[in-house]
Amino acid sequence: MTSAEKWSPSSWRDKPAKQLPAYPDENAVRDVEKELLTQPPLVFAGEARNLKSRLADVAAGKAFLLQGGDCAESFAEFSGPKIRDTFRVLLQMAIALTYAGSLPVVKVGRVAGQFAKPRSSDTETQDDVTLPSYRGDIINSLEFNADARIPDPQRMLKAYHQATATLNLLRAFSHGGYADLNRVHKWNLDFIKDSPLGARYEDLSSRIDEALAFMAACGITGETVPAIRETEFYTSHEALLLPYEEGLTRVDSTTGDYYGTSAHMLWVGARTHQMDGAQIEFVRGIHNPIGLKCGPHLEADDLLRLADIINPNNEAGRLTLIVRMGHDQVEEKMPALVRAIQKEGRNVVWSSDPMHGNIEKAASGFKTRKFDNILSEVKGFFNVHRAEGTHPGGIHLELTGQNVTECTGGAEKIGDLDLSDRYHTHCDPRLNANQALELAFLIADELKEIRGERPMMNTDYFAAAE
Repeated sequence: MTSAEKWSPSSWRDKPAKQLPAYPDENAVRDVEKELLTQPPLVFAGEARNLKSRLADVAAGKAFLLQGGDCAESFAEFSGPKIRDTFRVLLQMAIALTYAGSLPVVKVGRVAGQFAKPRSSDTETQDDVTLPSYRGDIINSLEFNADARIPDPQRMLKAYHQATATLNLLRAFSHGGYADLNRVHKWNLDFIKDSPLGARYEDLSSRIDEALAFMAACGITGETVPAIRETEFYTSHEALLLPYEEGLTRVDSTTGDYYGTSAHMLWVGARTHQMDGAQIEFVRGIHNPIGLKCGPHLEADDLLRLADIINPNNEAGRLTLIVRMGHDQVEEKMPALVRAIQKEGRNVVWSSDPMHGNIEKAASGFKTRKFDNILSEVKGFFNVHRAEGTHPGGIHLELTGQNVTECTGGAEKIGDLDLSDRYHTHCDPRLNANQALELAFLIADELKEIRGERPMMNTDYFAAAE
């Protein structure tokens, strides 16, 4: 494939497609696709261009990317408080990272579209009964019965309307005063007060206090400077269910370029990034920022070819490489990719996904992730960039603002036997709010160390995770 090959929103249909459902009624699918084409865009081309500009700053080492949210959004759990809590924890993480790194933090949610999930098998078996796998609420239902597992194209319309409502609320939170720095810092103070590791965070919190007090004394408050009380917040999800993505592709009237308007940013997962595959074919023609998951089996030459396809003009902010290798492989496998990208002069954002390579089954039977393994992969990601002289540009997390028990460890010392207390995920285990904030404060130490300052906390915590 070359970038000169003709592209259209439907040209992916001529390529091998993986992870797409087998709908029983193709006419019903076409009806839904036609209806999606008539719906207003969820996001606008100008917003996607703004995000690309912010990510160009990340690629240049002038900003840091924070991307996080649900493993898979749910129809049943959709609510204003749930959206608010996820938005809130991302804001809390951002203020610690911004201050520690002395860098703007680009905030991107896995939200308002993260409804489809790739599966390792097309079928699932329980008690000698085999049914199609659950592929996310946009496709079928989690309930284990034959009717629930039939792919239903009408679910795409429900996902679209839920995403619309989610975006409306996020925009209100972003620009209505909820994101005021003083408010967010107060939430972090509450977290520090109640955390078993609170003493480790006191130094950072006191410095932020002093900075906010100084700004207020200079007349820089939410009433005088809108940037203090407002924030930019972008959305993202995996470009997996291509009929949905095609139905929400639009031509920008100001440039004539195609944009995917289902989200500001789309990414291609490690299971679907075949160079001749449908997902790569789709994303190469839209002008949104694009993410590419990089697993431990991705070879450097293949990564360069994929970069050529997705970002032939080497445009800064266009391509984010999301590394998900597992805590025990990242320092072995990642350097070759970094060196190849550097040697060829490619403009990319490097981001760490320490979640997807660290899934395991607990003795209690629950699928989980160990906090120490997540932390260890982040540490390895920073080590590689420190050794190669490159910018560790971001973090990509599956998290929730709710008090779930899905990942073990952390300061709360969640154990295997605690998982059954509040295990609510529809797919993979997520960090809860306290674990996510704890990780953010620990990453803040890494950012400060890169700046040559003393760590804010005892780095023995990192050593224990190795």
